Amino acid sequence: MADVEPSPTPTASARWRAHARNARARWRRLPLPARVILWIIGILFAIWLILFITKGRFLKGPFESIASNMIERPVQVGGDFQLYFAPVTIKFLAQDMRVANTSWASRPEVFRADLIDMRLSPLSLIFGDRYRIKWLELRNAAADLEWSRDGKSNTWTFGDPDTKGEPLDLPLVRRALLAGTTMRYRDPRMQLSTDIAFETVRAQDTRFASDLRFTGEGTMRAHPFSLKGGLLSPNETVTGGANRLAARATSGATVLEVTGTLPGATELEGSDLRLVTTGPNLSLLFDFLGVAIPDTRRYRFTSALTKAGEEWRFTHLKGRFGDSDLAGRMTVSLPDDRLLLKADLATQSLDIIDVGPFIGYDPQRLDAQGGDGAVRQVGGTPRILPDAPLRVEAIRNFDADVRYSVKAIRAPNVPISNAAVTVKLDHSLLTLSPLTFDMSGGHVASDIEINARNQPVRTRYDIRLAPTPMGKLLARWGVEESGTSGTIKARVQMTGLGDTLHESLSSSNGRIAVVLPAGKMWARNVQLSEIDIGTFITKMFEDKLKEPVEINCGLIAFTVRNGVAAADPILIDTKKNVMTGRGGFSFRNESLDLAFRADGKKISLFSGQSPVGITGYFAKPGINVISPELMARGGAAAALGVAATPLAAVLAFVDVGDAKGAACGPVLAGANAQAQRTKGGKPRDDVGRGTTAKDEEGKGSKAEKKSQDKKFLGIF
Repeated sequence: MADVEPSPTPTASARWRAHARNARARWRRLPLPARVILWIIGILFAIWLILFITKGRFLKGPFESIASNMIERPVQVGGDFQLYFAPVTIKFLAQDMRVANTSWASRPEVFRADLIDMRLSPLSLIFGDRYRIKWLELRNAAADLEWSRDGKSNTWTFGDPDTKGEPLDLPLVRRALLAGTTMRYRDPRMQLSTDIAFETVRAQDTRFASDLRFTGEGTMRAHPFSLKGGLLSPNETVTGGANRLAARATSGATVLEVTGTLPGATELEGSDLRLVTTGPNLSLLFDFLGVAIPDTRRYRFTSALTKAGEEWRFTHLKGRFGDSDLAGRMTVSLPDDRLLLKADLATQSLDIIDVGPFIGYDPQRLDAQGGDGAVRQVGGTPRILPDAPLRVEAIRNFDADVRYSVKAIRAPNVPISNAAVTVKLDHSLLTLSPLTFDMSGGHVASDIEINARNQPVRTRYDIRLAPTPMGKLLARWGVEESGTSGTIKARVQMTGLGDTLHESLSSSNGRIAVVLPAGKMWARNVQLSEIDIGTFITKMFEDKLKEPVEINCGLIAFTVRNGVAAADPILIDTKKNVMTGRGGFSFRNESLDLAFRADGKKISLFSGQSPVGITGYFAKPGINVISPELMARGGAAAALGVAATPLAAVLAFVDVGDAKGAACGPVLAGANAQAQRTKGGKPRDDVGRGTTAKDEEGKGSKAEKKSQDKKFLGIF
């Protein structure tokens, strides 16, 4: 048998060619999508490998060109440049990097740095709405952040110079190392100018790697301020660590302190912060936001603070202002680029002195003088209506929706409780509606509208007092609840012009009415006001001093024209007497000029039958019981005594008891003087026509006399 020759052993090259043929065959058998994916992975790996080996230094020129074209500003890198994956995050390093500013900016460069070194998350470039920087190192860097004067452009919105400026939105930085780094911020619209310096030092706490400290100063709306603080970054060995922040800002006596944790160095979303603020007047703090709030006395507040979406949320807010407490929550946001303030606040106990600054009284005067600080001297006469102007320009900058409630108000004369108000500000239209509170067993409901959209400011007042027991309401003025069953209800409807409470009331027109339905009242105060000496002495000797006086109906009403309130009418009908009044008062100079007179329905001896005058000013009223009419009667008595006998002098003080009872229908309806009638249905001629005492004497102006007959609708 012949020998079989052995097959030749394949050479290495033959084996490689065979392996390649098999690989190509396997590749062709793969589905097309799989081959495409593998090609992409291969290309990306090749790019990654090239960049990793070369550090991407060859991309310096293309980077400068592409970046300059994208932002439409020159970008230059004077030193080393690196751009590659290391191994997953993107490493970017540039030395002597400069980015030019816009033509209108006050500085030539918006950003410059001797060194910028950062690690950037690649997925945030594709899917995220904000870049995520895991590590950032800046050395001798400076950022110039500036808005144009018209508020349409800023230095950090790149691209077309005519593009509307976007709000500042910093990338999310987890950790940072800054050395010799500064930031300059200017906003002419907010009148804000600040310069801040940043420096990183090694942290003393072993749980933290570094302490990012910052200091700065500036001005905002002409108010200088300074700030300082630090941000502790967690050590790399600590997983899930949060940056710990401590900052303090001061402006004069106003101090604001923030402590807590941030998820990242520039990451505010989900922060857990605690805010403490103290100062002499809370409005000074809100001035920095361009938000006008009422003045307050000295305050101290704490709250939790966090950012959620576009809202800054102040929760668990609590503290004190003056001698009153405050608690609740507040949010600040910028919907449609307009500041919106929302709050839900509550006070358990409010001191009446702390209400004063809300309506325009000087808080420093109230602190120094208490209630006396509400009174000031003008031209030698006391004034009590506040004249602090409404800050019209400030309220144009924001909108508000605030709900505020008060459980009890500490007041010396009138017990007030369960107060509540909803304050809304919508493009310079300020409403306090409803404004309600309980007072001495009654309920007050108000709707106040302050329209500052046009000049002058127009204010509408509508204040309603539900039936309230007189005994409780007047108890602190000497009327006892025992023996008093009468009630009071009232309404005020006025409209005035002016940006202070004094100016608004001084120009107001409208009506004020207080109605007294049937009831009883302790006799002493009524008899004293009547100056009916015979009845008063008789009751005193009969030990019937506390016998109640029966009120059939009563109306104390005023017509207000150009800030002057004239009695229209004052008419109180009791079982035994009819009390009328004339005159009025002025919101202009706060003067009082009223005269009350009581006529008996039955004959009475020793009755003065003369008016009791209320004179003086709102801040210092006076009572005049020695009126000209009483002096005339005294003169008549003296003449009779000389002409006849001393006993005849008594006749001058006899009340013949011819007072005409009132028809209670028009009285209880709050009708004006012209609508009042006697019980017999005849028009009354003893209640005036809505004029002041001077008008009744013929000394009033022609315009006021011409309007005497003007009718006003009843408001009850």
